[in-house]
Amino acid sequence: MSAETAADATNDLTTTPWRRAASVGPGVLLAVTVGLASAFVSDHYGGPVMLYALLLGMAFNHLSEDGACVAGIEFASRSILRTGVALLGARITLEQMYGLGGATFALILGGLVATIVFGWGFARVLGLRSDFGVLTGGAVAICGASAALALSSVLPRHERSEEQTLVTVVGVTALSTIAMVVYPILASLFGLDTVHTGIFFGGTIHDVAQVVGAGYMVSPEAGDMSTIVKLTRVAMLAPVALAVSLLFRRRGAANAGAPALPAFLVAFVVLVLVNSTGIVSQAVSSACADLSRACLITSIAALGVKTSFKKLSTVGWKPIVLMFGETVFLAAAVLTALSL
Repeated sequence: MSAETAADATNDLTTTPWRRAASVGPGVLLAVTVGLASAFVSDHYGGPVMLYALLLGMAFNHLSEDGACVAGIEFASRSILRTGVALLGARITLEQMYGLGGATFALILGGLVATIVFGWGFARVLGLRSDFGVLTGGAVAICGASAALALSSVLPRHERSEEQTLVTVVGVTALSTIAMVVYPILASLFGLDTVHTGIFFGGTIHDVAQVVGAGYMVSPEAGDMSTIVKLTRVAMLAPVALAVSLLFRRRGAANAGAPALPAFLVAFVVLVLVNSTGIVSQAVSSACADLSRACLITSIAALGVKTSFKKLSTVGWKPIVLMFGETVFLAAAVLTALSL
């Protein structure tokens, strides 16, 4: 059974819920198992859980081509992914963003937009697809692997879509881990105070976990500030994904596959608004955040299963240069703004 057939099976509305569950069950169970193993390794030995899930998933690539797991792997890499992205909204409130002040918010927004535009232009210079530049630029500018997964789901699909997503996840995760170690040294060299250090970390490091690690490595105050700034960047995921979807949709019939207003982005915004009212308890918000993380790890594992080491090894050096350039660009832009 091909991946296209599996996707049709998971989306067939005439199929009973029981039959659909039976169809996707084995593949979802595989992705969940890989995700749990990755979380165990990360919790006990350190390292980025997303990268572990991706690499462990790739070890089971043979199960994605034929057999009982195909439909479930497809379901986990798309539907569970979108659920995880939507639930990210439960971590954010409008009060957090308002509390940063206009200048800091302008810095975050300016760095985000500039990095995506830079990624788009630099990709063209390197001879890569423009949508790949937007994908990597958005991942660097917003929230690493989570943003890569969200943006890939609204960009037009083509024969290299999954390969581009996998390369982006691997690249931004590795660069984020490096940044967690290097950026505290840069903050010290530039003489940044606690507040500016938190803004620098939160405004430049790709993944939330690495932002928190770098911030609290310096001080509790820097950790608190970096976390709030980072969550504000995460909040930009919905408007950026919507803008990207509309932009590529208008570029012509070849890109008509991008949805105009994905439901998971609507859910993301609704959760931010509901969480901002204060009626949601901290326990519920934390549970949603944990569920979001579990969904994203599961979807990354499924995406890993769908990708082979052989295909990944053929991407060349250009994507690496692209993501490294975007990372340096964002860090330089934020440091320059903080130094003014």
